[in-house]
Amino acid sequence: MPLHRSGIWFAPVVMVSQSSVIRTVHGLDQWAMNRCFEFTYLFHRYPRTRWAETMQAASRSTGQSDIFVVEPNSDLSFDIQQFVHRGINLDSAADEQTDQEFWQRISQNVETELWLDSGDESAIEPLWNPRFSGLTTNNSLLNAEVQKGIYDDLIPDANRLLETMVLDDRVREIAFILNTHHALKLVEAYRCDVSVELHTDIADDAEATMAFARRCHAICPKHFIVKVPLTPAGLVAIKQLREEGIRVNCTIGFSARQNYLATAFANPSFVNVFLGRLNSYVADNGLGDGKLVGEQTTLESQREVAVFARGLPQSDTKQIAASLRDAKQLPLLAGVDVITMPPKVAKQARETLQQTWVSRRKVDYPEALETTDADSDTNSLEKLWTVSKQERNLAQKIILNPPSTASELVDAAQTHEIDDLFPQLSEPERNRIAADGKIPKHDRWRDKFANGTIAIDSLMTLAALAHFAADQAKLDARVREQLAK
Repeated sequence: MPLHRSGIWFAPVVMVSQSSVIRTVHGLDQWAMNRCFEFTYLFHRYPRTRWAETMQAASRSTGQSDIFVVEPNSDLSFDIQQFVHRGINLDSAADEQTDQEFWQRISQNVETELWLDSGDESAIEPLWNPRFSGLTTNNSLLNAEVQKGIYDDLIPDANRLLETMVLDDRVREIAFILNTHHALKLVEAYRCDVSVELHTDIADDAEATMAFARRCHAICPKHFIVKVPLTPAGLVAIKQLREEGIRVNCTIGFSARQNYLATAFANPSFVNVFLGRLNSYVADNGLGDGKLVGEQTTLESQREVAVFARGLPQSDTKQIAASLRDAKQLPLLAGVDVITMPPKVAKQARETLQQTWVSRRKVDYPEALETTDADSDTNSLEKLWTVSKQERNLAQKIILNPPSTASELVDAAQTHEIDDLFPQLSEPERNRIAADGKIPKHDRWRDKFANGTIAIDSLMTLAALAHFAADQAKLDARVREQLAK
């Protein structure tokens, strides 16, 4: 039977997601009624489009998470894109750069791209110079900017554009607007590439990731690089996005094997090793002093990724050295495709470094293994910079027969007895990771290390995602506070 509310009649609507999850307005549940009102808004807001096309293209529920997305080619997506560009002039002259002879001199013998890891213009501006070519942002860095209150006036304006959406969907969409608007301001100021990270809610939803990533790319195709996390769903999304020509930064990687397999399967534009966190993991857990573990991992990952860049014409993946803590790490990483450093490290480098860098691409740091006396800990650490025979076989398999879903990718890894690549954890175990913060407690996971159901790299990836999700929640809370006023 048709549904009636406030004088408007609706025919029952059935929505089927790619995972065959069916939701219906039969029974008038809150989710369905909210969607009916959203579709009614779209019908009146965009009368020039056919109703059936608008329902299909403007919004849908994707995957088992039922995440509501705005479709990239819809009129609503176009309106949001215009809103994000409000007050931005990319035709104006970029900010004047300081010609800092230091960076030109010290890095003249290597082809490493130098980026800054920051979204804070007050920190970027005094350091920016022609040798820098990019900026990396993330959920934590954006949250730090939003908490300053600089976008409190923008939030209610964005809300008026989205007021028919249910609150959770609206908050997620406003977060997307703030993220891309801030990144666009950075492009306006520095005319450089900016890595833009998506909302953590969609990290395990390939369809939602692709929808948001396409919209992000469309806002600034020349300069935006979309950051997608190294999860099974993320990798599936990256593969499709790259086939569409969208640049993607596959983020929160922690090992050579993760990046080797990500490159083989998805061909991301960039992969990462968060090397500072690896060093902290070793030191904070009493496994050693933590020196050079991250550097060794990064250099080995660089070499493994380069195998595909040389051997496969369609592969152009570059390695990023990320999460630097000290300027002393810079010359140890010279020759890596990209180094992204926080402003404090860049400032420290100018004050303390003198010698010209020499490429370290072919260098190993055997001292990294001297950080522990326990054989089990040594084996766990070696996995960070070692690609096993099973992992190489898996790479061949997924190149020849690419999985089309996240579950198929996980199954492929398990078939090759690599259960620790994508750990299947209980909710209490995931909560434990989130509670520990950036650096998990090693002793809590010894049994799983031993039985091969988790590894340091996959544990650190989950911890990084949980940490970013916590900061994303703080940003979302700020949005909710402004909406409640």
